[in-house]
Amino acid sequence: MTHHHPTSTSQPRFAVIGAGINGAAVAREITQRFPQGSVTVIDKADHVAAHQTGHNSGVVHAGLYYEPGSLKARLCRRGVELITAYARERNVAYEECGKLVVALTEEEETRLHAIYERAVANGVPDVELVGPERIREIEPNAVGRLALHSPHTGIIDFAGVARALIEDARAAGATVRLGAEVTDMSNNDNGCSITTRDADGRTSTETFDYVISCAGLQSDRVAALAGGAAYPKIVPFFGQYSQLDSQYRTILNGLVYPVPDPAYPFLGVHLTKRVDGEMLVGPNAFLSFGRENYTGWKIGVKDSLGVAANPGFWKFAAQNAKAAVQEFSAVISRKKFLEGAAEYVPSLEGVPSRPITRGIRAQAMDENGALVDDFVIEHIGRATLIRNAPSPGATSSLAIAEYILDVVGETHGLTRKDENNE
Repeated sequence: MTHHHPTSTSQPRFAVIGAGINGAAVAREITQRFPQGSVTVIDKADHVAAHQTGHNSGVVHAGLYYEPGSLKARLCRRGVELITAYARERNVAYEECGKLVVALTEEEETRLHAIYERAVANGVPDVELVGPERIREIEPNAVGRLALHSPHTGIIDFAGVARALIEDARAAGATVRLGAEVTDMSNNDNGCSITTRDADGRTSTETFDYVISCAGLQSDRVAALAGGAAYPKIVPFFGQYSQLDSQYRTILNGLVYPVPDPAYPFLGVHLTKRVDGEMLVGPNAFLSFGRENYTGWKIGVKDSLGVAANPGFWKFAAQNAKAAVQEFSAVISRKKFLEGAAEYVPSLEGVPSRPITRGIRAQAMDENGALVDDFVIEHIGRATLIRNAPSPGATSSLAIAEYILDVVGETHGLTRKDENNE
């Protein structure tokens, strides 16, 4: 096997692990910054956006909830501008349908005021607090005591964005290797070799100057191959969405969400319109028995044992037992789940629905069982590992790509094409 040594920093060889929306955005960003370099995208699935990117509700988050000044808030606001402009430019389905976050109780009203202040601090445009009358004007079928209206929150086809980004990267000379699973890495300060196995079981090893891992649900395992830290570990949670019968697809103009409960990490029942016009109710979150178990019937033994062996998970479970029991009964009974939605949209009472393919969320957890809320990026040798890219990771993907490449550039002293010409 011949080892490739970097000849000059202007022609670096990059590998990107993962062809979800973050990997796709990173690959395209590399081709723009280092047109002389080379990029290889590696993913074990046989198509782009096979996991979280292709199994989510498709909401472009405006940045209502995040701590002002946090990386999450900054990347979200920048990401919204980039992804919406990109979707329009590449004709990917996108609609600015607006969103109401609805308070049903006095306690929720208090929390909603705090969210409103955050949204304003984050620079979310045109947000306002509206009362019952105005709620009815915006969403004739919704009810509530008070709501936060975010008129520019939108919906998008994230998988379509990822495919377009990969097309752009390919057009700029990138190689995309699908059906190639990363099985080993040898990583030091001079380079990083990646061993992959294809669908027929053949393995091959290639050496790169820099590797960026955007492996989503498998990010902790890829990090382990590169010599990364044990934590955070990924604990998979599934979100089961139900699709309403199509005669109810026009029941809302946009999105209706509950006020998030700070004691519980998931958002609760919400109503989400999809870019194809269908109306979804979801998701109820529950521990998934398998990282890529989209149907729910086969239990992934390795993944389930991995969760069971993670002491952090049991600490989390103990802290969230009450909420878990509630969620589990909603998993078992779709009727109960829809009753939750009917509190916000009374005309949903008794409406027929069917479960659709579930999404699985890669939830990073530390050794104390705390859910890791912000981005975690680890550098080790020549590898940069995205260990946690939580929601709004898809919304922020183009901004995350810029940020990651800035960080990689600073860490390794790389200069991009426009810095050389100044």
